[in-house]
Amino acid sequence: MSNIPKIVILGAGYGGVLTALRLQKELNYNEADVTLVNKHDYHYITTHLHMPAAGTDNPENARVSISKLIDEFKIDFVKSTVVQIRPQDKKVILEDGTLSYDYLVIGLGGEPETFGIPGLGEHAMNIRSINSVRLIREHIEYQFARYKREPHRTDYLTFVVGGAGFTGIEFIGELSDRIPELCKQFDVDPTLVKIYNVEAAPTALPGFDPELVEYAMDVLTKKGVTFRIGTAIKECSPDGVIVGEGEEIKSQTVIWTGGIRGNRLIEEAGFETMRGRVKVDEFLRSPGSENVYIVGDNSLMFNPEGRPYPPTAQIAMQQGVICANNLVASIRNQPLKTFSFSNKGTVASLGKGEAIGIAFGKKYKGRVAAWLKKAIDLRYLFIIGGIPLVLRKGKFL
Repeated sequence: MSNIPKIVILGAGYGGVLTALRLQKELNYNEADVTLVNKHDYHYITTHLHMPAAGTDNPENARVSISKLIDEFKIDFVKSTVVQIRPQDKKVILEDGTLSYDYLVIGLGGEPETFGIPGLGEHAMNIRSINSVRLIREHIEYQFARYKREPHRTDYLTFVVGGAGFTGIEFIGELSDRIPELCKQFDVDPTLVKIYNVEAAPTALPGFDPELVEYAMDVLTKKGVTFRIGTAIKECSPDGVIVGEGEEIKSQTVIWTGGIRGNRLIEEAGFETMRGRVKVDEFLRSPGSENVYIVGDNSLMFNPEGRPYPPTAQIAMQQGVICANNLVASIRNQPLKTFSFSNKGTVASLGKGEAIGIAFGKKYKGRVAAWLKKAIDLRYLFIIGGIPLVLRKGKFL
C-alpha cells in the first residue's frame, strides 16, 4: 500500500493553477500524488473576459489548455465537476467518481452575489466564464438585429451594467468601443444606443484613487456612458431594472458585475463561512482543518486595517505560491510560511488605448496605463506558461 501523500486541488483558477505549477516545480518524483480537478479542460484568464463579452476579442484568446501548463508525469488532471466536499471522510465527491486526499486545496472560484435583489439571478447575465461571455456577446449582437425588425423597441438598444467595480468599468469601456461598429454593421443611429452604469456606492471604483476615478468616468462619459452613481438596483425583470426611488430603465440587456461571493459547496461541507468564503489562518488553512487550504475567491483575508481584501487575481496568485510552499513544507515536516499580501499595483482598462492604474507608488492614466495593463497580462502568461505561451497568446491580450 502506498504511503505517498495525496494532494487534491479543486479548481484551475488563478489560485489552483499557481498551486499546481509550484508543486510541480518543488516536489520530487513520488514525493506526493497531486491531482488537479476542474470542470473544463482549460484555465481561463478572468481579467480578460470583459473583452470577448463586449465582442472586442475572441473568447478563445482568454483560455489556455491545462494540458499545455502541467507536466502529466507530476500532476494528474481530472476533468469533472465537484458535487460535494466531505472533510470528515477526507473525500471529494465528483459527478463521476470519488477522490480521497491527505491534503486538500479548495480554489473553486466564486459565484455572483445578488444581495437578495429580486429577479437579478433570473434575468441578469454575468461575466464569469468563457461560456457566459459568449452568451453576452451573441445576445448584444442579437439586440441590434431585433431592433431592425422592431424599430419602435429602443429597449433593445439600451444596455444596463450593474456595478461600477473593475469588471463593470472595464466591460463598459469595451462595450462603448464596440457600439459604433455594431451601429455601422446593422445601420443603426448611434444616438439611439444607451449604456447605463448603475452603482449603489457613492463612487465608481470604490476604494480607488479619486483623481483616477474622475478621469475614468470622464473618458467613459465621452464615449456615451451614463453613470447612475449612488443609485441601487432595486429589482430586475425581463423588461429591465427598477433603480433608486422607483425609476424604471427599460432594457433587454442587464449585465450584473456587482459582487462575488464564495462557493455554496464550501458552506454545504460544514466550513464556517462568511458569504461562502472561509476566514483562513495565516498559513491559508481552514481553521480547525490543518490539511485543508483555501485560496482565491473562496478565502477571506483581512488587511492591516481590518477590511477584507477584495478577491483579485493578484491575491489568488500569491496565495497559490504560498499554499504550494506550505504543502511541500507539511510533507517534509518543515516550518510553514505565513501569507502576506504584497500589492504590486492595480490597473483598469477603459477600452482601446485607455486605462488608469497605480503601480510602483505612482498614478498612471491614458496610453501609458494601457501599456502597463498589457505588461501585467504578459507577465501572467510568462508565469504560468513561460515564453512559448507569451508568444502564442501575448499578441491577443
